[in-house]
Amino acid sequence: MELKSFFNDDLVLQGAEIGEAYAKDWSEALPQNPMAVLRPRTTEDVSAMLQKATELSQPIVTQGGRTGLAGGATPKQGEYALSTERLNHILDIDPIGKTITVQSGVTLQQIQEAAAEHDLLFPLDLGARGTATAGGITATNAGGNQVIQYGVTRQLILGLTAVLPDGQIMAQDNKLLKNNAGFDLKQLMIGTEGTLGVVTEITFRLFPRRDITKTAFCAAKDFASVAALLAYAGKYLPGLSSFEVLWRDYMEEILHVTGKPDLFDAPSPFYILLEVEAAEDTEHFEERLMAAVTDGVVDDVLLAVNETQRQTFWSYRDSIAELITDMATAINFDIGIPITKMADFTDAIGKELRETFPGVRLVTFGHIGDGNLHMSASTGRQDDCMKIEDLVFQRATDIGGTITAEHGIGVLKKHWLSACRTEVEITMMRRLKGLLDPANILNPGRII
Repeated sequence: MELKSFFNDDLVLQGAEIGEAYAKDWSEALPQNPMAVLRPRTTEDVSAMLQKATELSQPIVTQGGRTGLAGGATPKQGEYALSTERLNHILDIDPIGKTITVQSGVTLQQIQEAAAEHDLLFPLDLGARGTATAGGITATNAGGNQVIQYGVTRQLILGLTAVLPDGQIMAQDNKLLKNNAGFDLKQLMIGTEGTLGVVTEITFRLFPRRDITKTAFCAAKDFASVAALLAYAGKYLPGLSSFEVLWRDYMEEILHVTGKPDLFDAPSPFYILLEVEAAEDTEHFEERLMAAVTDGVVDDVLLAVNETQRQTFWSYRDSIAELITDMATAINFDIGIPITKMADFTDAIGKELRETFPGVRLVTFGHIGDGNLHMSASTGRQDDCMKIEDLVFQRATDIGGTITAEHGIGVLKKHWLSACRTEVEITMMRRLKGLLDPANILNPGRII
């Protein structure tokens, strides 16, 4: 179909105009070129496109920065891609009310930088900040590095505009922190991975930017020490915003792939990258962490003395993108595990994977302060991927964990949804999908 007869030429790509970038996200889902790429500039453009798609029963996959790891933005055969890349404007920033309103294609980094210009903070952060979009983090209810203080994306959204599959525009332009007038319909669009509507604008909360950020890299002898430091930091380090834990297998792979030097004189089983945000400079942070070493909570501590060193510390955590690329056919997990069961789980699953798949490359890390455990595993053989996935998901759900803490279900995990959601819950999901998208045109086959 010649779509350019319906829309302006520059809003549509077809045939040879479609580049390879639209064929997949960061996941292991098989690449598939979309039949066409729709590139709206406004909410009204999206409305017209979805109305036409419904008339034609044409399935559409929505794409933001394509940084997802669940296959949700990888097209299926016969689908159009609706890219938010031109919905890229910051619409409003209110320094007094501490809000920012953006189109869905604005990147996370652009939001952070716009907030910083007004001495404000947008706290959600993750390694793909330069590519991940406002719409993407909304659709997946992203978490990231500072959840323990500020919460996940859901806690940061005050209002949004979304286009329903039939083209109707649902504009919930709320900028109030407290608003109990009727149903909070924006929640239908947060974390539902674009299956119920296309988000085009979002209003986020901003926070005062703290003058001082204190960062430390700690080494610990066992997971009990990691848990003890988490409790210790929660009690004695007000403003704790990040608590990232790196297992030794992760650190060894990062050193190998990036050529970075080891930060400590001797290897340790666990490393903790923690950060607090303070209103004023104080020696309290250093004193408490030195006391943690003296008291045997951790074995060693490195303190960032300037922003350059802070960025160096974070580069070890943020190098995961390079590592995943090097591991090629890796299965990337973002499971949720109760902290009290995390040590036994990682010990057991590591042993089982290495025995079942000799030579497997396995790395373990995560935002342990909120129970979010990441693992990446690869044998270099595509045939092993589903076997590894099934093993990890089974062990995680057996102990009350979840198969995804932040990346979502997409297409790659939907056959495991029933392991962590009840039949009643899944039935309700199907009913909502059928009510809002009876023609099943938006991200069909994702989640359910």
